[in-house]
Amino acid sequence: MEQEFELIAKTFMGLEPVLAQELTELGANNVQTGRRMVSFTGNKEMMYRANFQLHTAIRILKPIAHFKADTADKVYDEIKKIDWTQYLDLKKSFSVDSVVFSEEFRHSKFVSYKVKDAIVDQFREKFGKRPNISVANPDIRLNMHIAEDQCTLSLDSSGESLHRRGYRQESVEAPLNEVLAAGMILMTGWRGETDFVDPMCGSGTLPIEAALIAHNMAPGLFRKEYAFEKWPDFDRDLFDQIYNDDSNEREFTHHIYGYDIDLAAVTKARLNVKAAGMTKCITIEQADIKNFKQPAEKAIMVTNPPYGERISTPDLLGTYRTIGEILKHQFKENDAWVLSYREECFDQIGLKPSIKIPLYNGSLECEFRKYQIFDGKLKDFRSEGNILKTEEEKRAMADKHRFKKNREFKKRIEEEDDNEEGDIRTFKFHKISFKDSGDGGRERRKGGRERRDFDDHKDFSYDKRKGRNFDDNGDRGGRKGGKGYKDNKGKRDYRKTF
Repeated sequence: MEQEFELIAKTFMGLEPVLAQELTELGANNVQTGRRMVSFTGNKEMMYRANFQLHTAIRILKPIAHFKADTADKVYDEIKKIDWTQYLDLKKSFSVDSVVFSEEFRHSKFVSYKVKDAIVDQFREKFGKRPNISVANPDIRLNMHIAEDQCTLSLDSSGESLHRRGYRQESVEAPLNEVLAAGMILMTGWRGETDFVDPMCGSGTLPIEAALIAHNMAPGLFRKEYAFEKWPDFDRDLFDQIYNDDSNEREFTHHIYGYDIDLAAVTKARLNVKAAGMTKCITIEQADIKNFKQPAEKAIMVTNPPYGERISTPDLLGTYRTIGEILKHQFKENDAWVLSYREECFDQIGLKPSIKIPLYNGSLECEFRKYQIFDGKLKDFRSEGNILKTEEEKRAMADKHRFKKNREFKKRIEEEDDNEEGDIRTFKFHKISFKDSGDGGRERRKGGRERRDFDDHKDFSYDKRKGRNFDDNGDRGGRKGGKGYKDNKGKRDYRKTF
C-alpha cells in the first residue's frame, strides 16, 4: 500500500467547512480545518484527485519540510539541508512563492530569495552548475509559509490557481470567483434536486458551477495542466485513469436558468456555457429582474447582485428593493440565497433571513443570506414540519461574527493580503512523520494526454481524450453529461420563467 503524506488545501475565508466536507467525501484522512486552509493526509492518488475533483480548493500543497527559524540565515541553512536532487535537476526550472506573517521577516520576496539562494548554492557546490529560475512556467513550484518563527516549505502541486477551471472564454467586470461560486452553491445543500435560477448571472459563473455540481462532474475537466505533471514521479497512467473515470457522474433531470439585463454579459455567459459543454442544461437569456415571474417548477435561487463597489450601479438600493419584491410575490414556496456586502442593501430586501453566513469576496467581508419564501404565517409553516435552520446551518452561523450595526462598509482585509495566499496563523500545523513516500527517483513519462484546446474562442470542438468530447453546439458529446444521461427532449419552455 502506498505511503500517505501530509497535504494542505487552501481556500477562501468562510469556505473551510465546505472544503473539509469535500475532502472527507473524497476519502482523505486526518482532515483538519484551519484559517483559509484544510490539512489532510493521502497518497499520490488522493493528491491528484484533490486537484482534479475539489470544487472549493484554490491550490493543493505538499509540505516537504517543517522547521523553526527567526533569521534569514537560519532559513537558508534549513533549506540547504534538503536534498534537492529529489525534486530538481539541472535541466529543470523552479520558482519560489512566499507568504510571511512575522515580525522578523517583513518582506515575502526577501524570503523567496533566501530559499532560491540555498537551492542554487547546493547545486553549484555539487555540480558546478545551477538550475534556472522561471516565474512564468517553472517545472517545480515551491511555497514557503512563515508564521512568526514557524516555517513550512511545500511543493505546489496545482500550479495556476484551481479557480481557473478553463471554461471561461469571456468575462464581465468584477466576475465572481469560480471557487467562491461553487462554495456558495454547496453551502445551500443543493445538488441538482430542483431547478436553479440566477437572475443576475453576469458571465454565468454560478449557473456553470451549478451544472458541474448537479452532474457531479470534476471541475478539473477543463484544465490544461497541473504542476504535479512536471514532477519526476508523475504517474501518467494513474492520472489518466482518474481523468477518464466518469462512474460517479449523474443524470440531471432539472434545468438551470441564468438571466441578466446586460446583453454583453448574456453573450459572454452563453460563450462560457458553450465552452463548458452545458448548453442542454443551462439557458441564458437577457431579462430585467423586474420582469421575473414565478417559476413553473420547484427552484432555488442563488445570486450575487452588484454591491456598488467595483461596479457602478444606478439606483443600487432600488435593485435590492426589487429583489425583495420578486422574492415575496414571484418566488413563493422556494428558497433564495443572496451574497452581498452592505447592510443597507440587505435592509432594502425587506425580508428576514433565516441564515446569515459571513463570506469573503476578494477583500470584501460579505454575508450570504438565505430567505425561505412561504405563504401564510411562520407558525403555520413550522407546524407543517418545516424548519428554518438545520443544525449544520446553525453551526455555520455561530462560527463567525455578525455584521455590526450602523456601518456603511464592512471591514476589509488589507489589500495586499490576497485571499488566495492568506495567513494560516490560527492553525498549528500537525507534523506527521512519514517514511519515504516514494517521491522522486522515477523519471517522468514522455508524451502526454491530448488536452482540450481553449485558445480559439470561436471553435469549441475540443481535442478528445478517450471519449470525452464536445460537439460543435457546445453540448457534451459521447457521454452526454454523465452516467445514465438521457436526451433532453420535450424540455420546458424556459422563457416562461420571465
